[in-house]
Amino acid sequence: MKYLKGILLPAILALASVAVGKKDKPVVETNKFDNELYNLFYFEDSEVAIASELETGVVWRSKNSGKDWKKLDFKTLAVIRNPFDSNVAIALGELEHHITFDRGDSWREFETQYDPSFTGAAVSFHATDNKKILYHARENMFTGIGATYYTEDGFKSKPKRLREDRKMCIWAKGTERFLQDSDMSDKFDSRVLCITTGKYSERSKDMRLLISDKYFQDGDEHEPVMSSGRTVSGMANMAAVKGYIVAAAKSDHSEELALYVTDDTDVWHQAEFGEGKIEQDAYTILESTNYSIQVDVVTSRDAWVGSLYTSNSNGTYFTKNVEHTNRDRDGYVDFEKISNIQGIVMVNIVDNWKDVNRRTEKKLKSQISFDDGRSFQDLRVKGSDKKLHLHSVTNLHNSGRVFSSPAPGLVMGVGNTGKHLGKYTDGDLWVSDDAGVSWELALEEAHIYEFGNKGSVLVAVNDEGDTDKVMYSLKHGRKGSWKEISLDFKIRARELTTTPDSTSLKFILYGARSKKGGGTEFVMVHLDFAGLHEDRCKKGDFEEWSVKVDEEDTAACIMGHRQTFHRRKWDAECFVDEDFEEPLPQFEPCDCDEVRDYECDFNFTPHGTGKDKECKPSAAYQAPKGACKEGDKTFRGPSGWRKIPGNQCRGKTKKDEEVERPCGEATAPPASNKITHKKKTFKGSNFREFYYLERGANAKGDDETVVLLTSEREAWISHDHGKEWKPVVDDEIVAIYPHQYNNDHVFFLTASDKVYYSRDRGRKDSIHDFKAPQMPNTQMLQIVQFHQKESDWLIWVGGEHCDRVNDKQCHTVASVSRNNGGDWHTLLPYVKKCAFAWREDGHVKDEELVFCEQYSNEEMGAPLELIASKDWFSTKDVKFKSVVEFAFMSEFIIVATKGGEGGKSLQLDASLNGESFAEAKFPPKFEVDHQTAYTVLDSSTHAVFLHVTVNPRPDQEYGAIIKSNSNGTSYVMSLPHVNRNTAGYVDFEKMQGIEGVALANVVTNVEAVDKGAKKEKKTLITHNDGADWEPLQAPAVDSENKPYGCDVKNKKECSLHLHGYTERGDPRETFSSPTAVGIMLGVGNVGKSLGTFGEASTFMTTDAGITWTEVKKGNYAWEFGDQGSVIVLVHRGKDTKDLYYSLDSGKKWQMMEFSKHPIQVDAISTVPSDTSLNFLLWGKDSKELVTVNVDFSGLEEFQKKCKLDDNNPTNDDYYLWTPEHPMLDDQQCLFGHVAQYHRKRDDAKCRNDEPITHLHSIARNCTCTRQDYECDFNFQRMPGGECKLIEGLSMPDPKDACKQKGVKEYWDITGYRKIPISTCEGGKEMDRIEAHACPGYEEEFQKKHGISGFGLFMAMVIPFAAAGGIGYYIWRNWDGKFGRIRLGESSSYGTESPWISYPIAVVSGAVAVVAAIPLLVGSLWRMVSSRFGRGSSGYGYVGQRYTSRSSFARGRGDYAVVDEDEGELLGEESEEEV
Repeated sequence: MKYLKGILLPAILALASVAVGKKDKPVVETNKFDNELYNLFYFEDSEVAIASELETGVVWRSKNSGKDWKKLDFKTLAVIRNPFDSNVAIALGELEHHITFDRGDSWREFETQYDPSFTGAAVSFHATDNKKILYHARENMFTGIGATYYTEDGFKSKPKRLREDRKMCIWAKGTERFLQDSDMSDKFDSRVLCITTGKYSERSKDMRLLISDKYFQDGDEHEPVMSSGRTVSGMANMAAVKGYIVAAAKSDHSEELALYVTDDTDVWHQAEFGEGKIEQDAYTILESTNYSIQVDVVTSRDAWVGSLYTSNSNGTYFTKNVEHTNRDRDGYVDFEKISNIQGIVMVNIVDNWKDVNRRTEKKLKSQISFDDGRSFQDLRVKGSDKKLHLHSVTNLHNSGRVFSSPAPGLVMGVGNTGKHLGKYTDGDLWVSDDAGVSWELALEEAHIYEFGNKGSVLVAVNDEGDTDKVMYSLKHGRKGSWKEISLDFKIRARELTTTPDSTSLKFILYGARSKKGGGTEFVMVHLDFAGLHEDRCKKGDFEEWSVKVDEEDTAACIMGHRQTFHRRKWDAECFVDEDFEEPLPQFEPCDCDEVRDYECDFNFTPHGTGKDKECKPSAAYQAPKGACKEGDKTFRGPSGWRKIPGNQCRGKTKKDEEVERPCGEATAPPASNKITHKKKTFKGSNFREFYYLERGANAKGDDETVVLLTSEREAWISHDHGKEWKPVVDDEIVAIYPHQYNNDHVFFLTASDKVYYSRDRGRKDSIHDFKAPQMPNTQMLQIVQFHQKESDWLIWVGGEHCDRVNDKQCHTVASVSRNNGGDWHTLLPYVKKCAFAWREDGHVKDEELVFCEQYSNEEMGAPLELIASKDWFSTKDVKFKSVVEFAFMSEFIIVATKGGEGGKSLQLDASLNGESFAEAKFPPKFEVDHQTAYTVLDSSTHAVFLHVTVNPRPDQEYGAIIKSNSNGTSYVMSLPHVNRNTAGYVDFEKMQGIEGVALANVVTNVEAVDKGAKKEKKTLITHNDGADWEPLQAPAVDSENKPYGCDVKNKKECSLHLHGYTERGDPRETFSSPTAVGIMLGVGNVGKSLGTFGEASTFMTTDAGITWTEVKKGNYAWEFGDQGSVIVLVHRGKDTKDLYYSLDSGKKWQMMEFSKHPIQVDAISTVPSDTSLNFLLWGKDSKELVTVNVDFSGLEEFQKKCKLDDNNPTNDDYYLWTPEHPMLDDQQCLFGHVAQYHRKRDDAKCRNDEPITHLHSIARNCTCTRQDYECDFNFQRMPGGECKLIEGLSMPDPKDACKQKGVKEYWDITGYRKIPISTCEGGKEMDRIEAHACPGYEEEFQKKHGISGFGLFMAMVIPFAAAGGIGYYIWRNWDGKFGRIRLGESSSYGTESPWISYPIAVVSGAVAVVAAIPLLVGSLWRMVSSRFGRGSSGYGYVGQRYTSRSSFARGRGDYAVVDEDEGELLGEESEEEV
């Protein structure tokens, strides 16, 4: 019943009837109900009320304000009112629904294909056309993506599909005020805004905002350009607020949001919050005014404390009004505007905000503002200096508003006097009839209350227990005016309500009472006060009333005018005879005030508050045309202020006049056109580790933060990419743990249980500390694990009894914190590793699912068990025994266990959902004598690449790369004899940013190596995800224009070879960049095989590896800047003072001197996204450690931001580039389609700035060819490329497919299977020859001859996964080895390496998939299967750590900072692991 959220708190109505004679007491009528009721509401401006039974869904209707109730002939999940038309409501069922246009007098049934949404609003109403409605269907449980349908005739006809890939959709006209005064309002009548999945991705970072005026038909859609000049991805939420629409965009690897605001859906501005920042699930858009947006922003998650911000009139700049506002974890804020009166706001603030945390109680104070939040004061008790505090929104006890109603000036609340707010049950009922200026006690004890007849009647019911009384006052609740109504029974009040406009004399009281004989029944009590007065109010019974708060006792000026109301005098003995007519204010203009009535003009930013507020020019401000000519120092320009739009003040002030402005304000200083550099020295023998805390693309600020740790245990931090450094803390640090999934969070570990941390990249005063449950473990195990979604959830693996060296009682303990170390809960003792299982691109439903490896019998070093729990190990589920290791790779969970005879073989199991595991089936007859380990390489294309070690002897390691199906359970051979090193790294690397391109080094003399010879290696490349491999094409000539010493046309004997992962000092130095699409650099040589670094040169490709150029003789380190606009090379292996750079993709190289004397350079780095124009050189200068910042941002080439228009991508600074496949006739076809990528023109003098979405579009799908297929299970690739059945095996029975549930037909087995990410159509369909009907489905097969049920299922399960951001995602989740999860090799096996038995028969590979979707019933089938079909769109490996082996192998002491999956071979437990 998630529908109840937001529905249980309606403003509910009742109506007045005409008085026929004066009565002594109100009319009381009671109706009883057997079941609990909810969703009680009135149709506005009527006496019609609706309520529903919680358990049964039965709907009740009353047409006389609750006096009588009639049961309707349908059931509902919820009844939702149209907020813009009081006649319309929809009763939602599962698939059958009802709609009324006459307040429930009649209902029309309509049907939908899918259940309504349970996660958000199920319907969205149009503000001006009651027939236009959006229906939101239930979302996919894994992705949160669902379908939206629309109707233009109020569901008379079947609703039409709007989108099937939306996160949310709204009408542009989703509020009454949006474009209310615009001449172009009609243009937007059918405009819809949707947050949808990315073009080729369902990941949250790729979500887009799309707009359509034709319901997305006929290609009518566009992505709005934001104030940055580009479209923005990562859209997370949007809302309509008064005359604005607000959209929130989330940066990847950050919780920070950017808010974009529009008042016409065409022009969008990014909202500025000064020093504040907005984070996901940490802000609340509050009830706003017609001329501003008000937002409460979390400032402390430990205690849920916030700050209140108010925007200027177009929502672009927000100013902080109140600090330390009280809020709760659900986002509710103690904030309420007094109804119907402009400018009055009540809030509760946390008085002890400095000391409060989740274990201390907040001390709250109530405050009120009479000037629209510019200043606040305490609540005053009439005739006293006591301060009053009232319970507010975070402690609701009734429906509707907390304090006020449209009754002018009447305000009530429950609270107490004193220093702070006490318990609700210790509070009393207080009342004010001057809009909160002064208060007096109304009734003792807490009550729920309501206002009627424009304030003529106040009603209250005790809320501290059962009561048989209803209290009321006809004199503004003043002392001595309260009377009681006695009931014939006791009731526990649940809700007291009347019409939302508070004009009625009728009320409804809902509650529960005891039944005779036991049990509970529910009652509706109808209260009618209409007969208590004979008279209707006449002219003399009214007064002209306004809020008077200043010394002159005059009404406050808000938005340039004063408000006055015509209201009944408090002691008049009459009722107001104006049912359903809200009291309207009269306005009187005020003289303009410089502080109150002005805001900063466009291109000016606010600084300061109140009288000290200034409006300073922003970077976008420019002088008027013709101003600031040569020699001019000043010009006449705007003051920077403007009158707030809609403000009605009289006259003008100095702020309306132009002022003399210096020319320097309006013109940017000229670029230096120089590359700058700055050096910093550190003590120590080496840099133990360094990390970038990269600011999110949508995050505010311009910092480029780096943290480092030296061998002296000194941690340093820089926010300007290494120009200036400062110590993090004055304490010894043994390890740095950046948050794996949130770049804003970083942890600095000491040798004790003290941990320093920052949630804001270490900026300003954001470094704090917490106490860990134990000291760090000394077993060299990963200490901290992180949750991908919940940034504050941590797992700590500490050491118990480990203070003394070699203490036999020393053991590990795993603990969890869900508040960033605020408090801890013990999970399990004696563990090797614990990790959260939930992944965004996975199929694990439970966010609390944790896997732990625990030593059996709680004995360190004993065999391991893999244990899972969804409740922090209150209950446990032992998944496997004799576990060697487990690992997460994208959507896969992979476990290796010891098995076979004597436990000397290894078994690999895989799961998608963390509950059901299926054994991995390896290629038949793939037999090796010394197989001991697996290395999981990659799963970015919905297939696991697994390296199986064949020869494990030190310095002679090699193995085979095998590739799985889409659920990781059956494998085929991809490439044999692939090189590996002792540490577990494999010479295999996928190109970032482009799908399916990878490089690998193979051992060419395996027979000799098996006999002890040295390895000879050769580099191969694949352009179709490992189905085909070929040597790298060597360039015709070298960098000196000389030919090589072999025939480069003969690739078998003369090709290019590159040194790979196994030989890198820092595995972060990848061939390619996530944002420089198609470009790779590498160090190697041309010849028959790979040589040494001493004879190597540096090579480069710009076409994804088809052609290569030698750019420099020698071994160079490289980095990419500004998404490939700058490529930097620095000589490695010898002292140097120069670097080389190219600004045109390697066509021309220039030299730059960064040091006066040569220094040793070990590495070059920049931000992981390669978007910066700054670089850091890491090395040594004599005995000192040194970093050198090199900054290219001063060059004139980068002073302008590049222009990119997705609708006209080749018009400006970019062109469209299409990668090619050298082995195809249609060379532009890769994976069955032609992909187009944005690339900056080499001659464009501009900077890319924030990351661009490089994949522009899929231009077309291609016809299928041999290159779209790979060998199926039980088949092997022959030298000519054909796939043949492995000798000795029989053909599997194709009818076995019919055993799977729902399969009605099958295909003959051909020996080929389509590559999972290929989207080719027609042509050579090598996996299909002839279809046949499954037994029992022959007749159905005859009717429908085409793709089989099994084929259709596989088409869903093995989808196309575009990789426009594959490399970027992998890099952002980088763990130092691009997915290398080592699974094997145990020194405990001794010299006899185990055998692995490979099953020959095919066992169903669908086990893991089928088990992962147990809820495939009804309409869920399509949603879940589509999830498995589109999956994570190929966005690869969720990295498990973020450093290189080398960076923490150098002198880190006894404290482990090891990647949870780095170096973990299943079976290997040697000390070399760390």
